Amino acid sequence: MRTARAQIWHLPRLAVILWGFTRATPWLPQVRSHWDDLRALRSVIRWGWVRVIREQGRVAGFLVRDGDILHALYVHPMRRGRGLGRALLAEAKAEAGVLRLWVVEANAAARSFYARQGFVEAARSAGLGNDEGLPDILMVWRGEGEGA
Repeated sequence: MRTARAQIWHLPRLAVILWGFTRATPWLPQVRSHWDDLRALRSVIRWGWVRVIREQGRVAGFLVRDGDILHALYVHPMRRGRGLGRALLAEAKAEAGVLRLWVVEANAAARSFYARQGFVEAARSAGLGNDEGLPDILMVWRGEGEGA
C-alpha cells in the first residue's frame, strides 16, 4: 500500500469511490449532483488536500485534509477491511498533532472506526453545518503530548 498526493487524473476514480458510499447509503440524502461532487473533488485536489492510497496498482481510497481538519475518508466498497483507511489516517496523524472531523451521527460504522483509531467525541450538532442537515458529532484525536 502506497500513499501519494492526488493528481487531477485521479478525479474519475475518486468520484467512483465517493459515489460507492454516498449513492449506496439509504439514510444519506442526495443533496449534490454528480457535477457538484466532481467540482468539489477537483478543487480539493488542486488545493493539495487529497491523499490517495493504491492497492494492486489502483487508487483504492482517499483522504481529504486541510491542516487539522479531516474533511473526508473513503475507501472503495470492494477494498474495505484491508487497512487502507487506517493507513491513510496513520499518515495524517504523523503529520498533525491534532485531527478533528465531523461524522454524521447515523454513520455508526464510521463512528466506530474513528473511535478504534483513538478519536473521542468532543461535541454534537443538529447538523446545521453539513450539507445534508443531519445530526453530527465532532470527533477529535490528539497525538501524544497534545493537551486535552
